[in-house]
Amino acid sequence: MSKMENISSLPKLKPMAGYVLIEPVEMEKKTATGIVLPDTHDEKSQKGKVIALGGPHITDSGKKIEPEFKIGEIVIYKKWGGDEVKFGMIGKEYIFVKFEDILAVIK
Repeated sequence: MSKMENISSLPKLKPMAGYVLIEPVEMEKKTATGIVLPDTHDEKSQKGKVIALGGPHITDSGKKIEPEFKIGEIVIYKKWGGDEVKFGMIGKEYIFVKFEDILAVIK
């Protein structure tokens, strides 16, 4: 987040059951081999910091599915998963993702 805006300046959001709110992490501007990517390169990040968690997802059979990640962890999520939203004065972008669309936790 920018120094001007912190999580306390966001509306108090609690995702619905089975969803997580993520702050996308900016992608590298340079590849592993040192090639600098232009500003017009608009590939979306698939990595972000968990900001808020909803309650457990309840399946049709009544089984509770708890998230396997915590607030503050960096996760990788599906490329086309989630719904983008913008908040704050600078229009900071966040994404709501289903628990099942989280692929990994970066340790």
